[in-house]
Amino acid sequence: MPFLLEAAILLGSAVIAVPLFQRMGLGSILGYLFVGVLLGPSLFGVIAEPEAVMHLAEIGVVMLLFVIGLELEPKRLWSLRKRLFGFGGMQLALCGMLLTPLGWLLGLETSDAILLGLILALSSTAFALQVLTEHQHLATPHGQLAFAILLFQDLAVIPLLALLPVFAGGFDASPGNPWLVVGRGIGMVMLVILVGRVVFPRVLKLVARSELREVFTAAALLLVLGTALIMEQAGLSMALGAFLAGVLLADTPWRHELEANIEPFKGILLGLFFIGVGMSVDLSLVGHQLPAIIGLTLALLLAKFLVLTLIGLLARLPKQALPQLATIIAQGGEFDFVLLAAAVSAGVFDQRIASLCVAAVTLSMAVTPLLYQLGGRLGAQLRESRPWDSDFGDHTPPVLIAGLGRFGQIVARMLSTQNIAFTALDPNIAQVEFIRRFGSRIYYADATRLELLHAAGASEARVLVIAVDDSEAALTIARLARAHFPQLQVYARARNRHHAWQLMELGVEHVVRETFAASLEMCDELLRGMGYPGSTAGEAVRTFREFDTELFHHSYQHRDDNQALLHSDRAAMAELQALFQHERHEQRHNDTDTDDSANDRQSSST
Repeated sequence: MPFLLEAAILLGSAVIAVPLFQRMGLGSILGYLFVGVLLGPSLFGVIAEPEAVMHLAEIGVVMLLFVIGLELEPKRLWSLRKRLFGFGGMQLALCGMLLTPLGWLLGLETSDAILLGLILALSSTAFALQVLTEHQHLATPHGQLAFAILLFQDLAVIPLLALLPVFAGGFDASPGNPWLVVGRGIGMVMLVILVGRVVFPRVLKLVARSELREVFTAAALLLVLGTALIMEQAGLSMALGAFLAGVLLADTPWRHELEANIEPFKGILLGLFFIGVGMSVDLSLVGHQLPAIIGLTLALLLAKFLVLTLIGLLARLPKQALPQLATIIAQGGEFDFVLLAAAVSAGVFDQRIASLCVAAVTLSMAVTPLLYQLGGRLGAQLRESRPWDSDFGDHTPPVLIAGLGRFGQIVARMLSTQNIAFTALDPNIAQVEFIRRFGSRIYYADATRLELLHAAGASEARVLVIAVDDSEAALTIARLARAHFPQLQVYARARNRHHAWQLMELGVEHVVRETFAASLEMCDELLRGMGYPGSTAGEAVRTFREFDTELFHHSYQHRDDNQALLHSDRAAMAELQALFQHERHEQRHNDTDTDDSANDRQSSST
């Protein structure tokens, strides 16, 4: 099949399948895996050479690590050293120890079983980081700890590859060779660091002066691929080389430009990588050896779950974050495929064992998004480490505030300045205990629970302020308030325009878009900073506020019709531009009349 036809089939299948899987809440990764299994040799065999696709797709992982490196300045990376080597080394050692018995069950000698355990202890950087990014959890405590462990695993690939001949018994005559390989790897890493700090910035500066965007994009791709190629030729991980290059350029002026240029290529190729993983699934092997593969997969997931939970406890993660850490990197990794293939070539394992392990690793990858969702739900249950407050006192203030985060605290402080009493409910126990120190009437309670709203006095209060950060929780609270407490005046915080319309559908009349007022305040400061008179800037902001508010209420009737909504917004924007142009024309006309009057007065006096 021609290359262009294969590419069109891959892209078309991904365009259809991935949004469907996203819509079903299964995540994009499972969508890519499904496409790979569907088009791979085990099912329809549309792609003739899946190995070639996988080889090209590895560049996606390389670019992913480069972009992540761009977000980590060397100082920040140095600050991770304890987690990187401490918890990363602990994870690899303990998981390797627990997984070694799998090698014995497969008939391996002790030394080979230890090697298999260490290989299976590795996790998938691409899968884990993609899932964390999709859920916006990469910056969370468990996301940062998972990233440090994954980075150590990438570093560990170097000695594991170098020591394969030792396990194969090929170094009896020259026992120093493995250490020579390790030394060469360390030397290559140091060379990349030196070139990255001295050469890369100068080259990018020279290219940037050309002011040709396509040349800068080509230079960015050359930088990433060149570093990866050099590391591969030295027998090291391409992804590790790209990551180092990214870290070394993280504190340069071209960081954001590089990231913007690499991002589109990274997304497409990373999706291709997941498709390639799906193609590598041998369905005939899975059918014949299904109990063994399921057993290997469960043992792999369970061992890592136990070790990662222990590491999370030692790292003092919040209890609700433990299941998320344990499930996000419990799977096997893409480097397992590389190491297993190399071990077969070196004569350490036979092809049967490698095939079983590849199938188990692939299956563990496939269930990662689902496991992470389950981990999130389990974490949410663990968050309730103590019973909700039930004693709200005999006095019921007129105002009830649901959520006392950044938004709700401003409302509460304003009410306090006017001596208006309120009761605040928040499901974050740390937040509750901290704010209570200042004497505020705040309780540990979840406002999405009807019984707690009753206990807090919602049936006697006059006003309910919905200030929670979670948009779904806000809708639930509004629905309960309208159904069970019709006397309440409800003021709700909306995340955006569509969330505001959802609240209005539930009967909430007072809806405040959380960033709207702050954005207008900045616009006023911006216009003043650009030389506009204060009155002119204030009038422009006032006009825009009134116009956008009117548009917001007018567009409510088209909220479910994207075409009508788009047409309405375009027409409103044209009308707003015409209004400002008319005001500017009137201003110029008034200024001209003023100047003419001044000239007439001067002439008459003369």
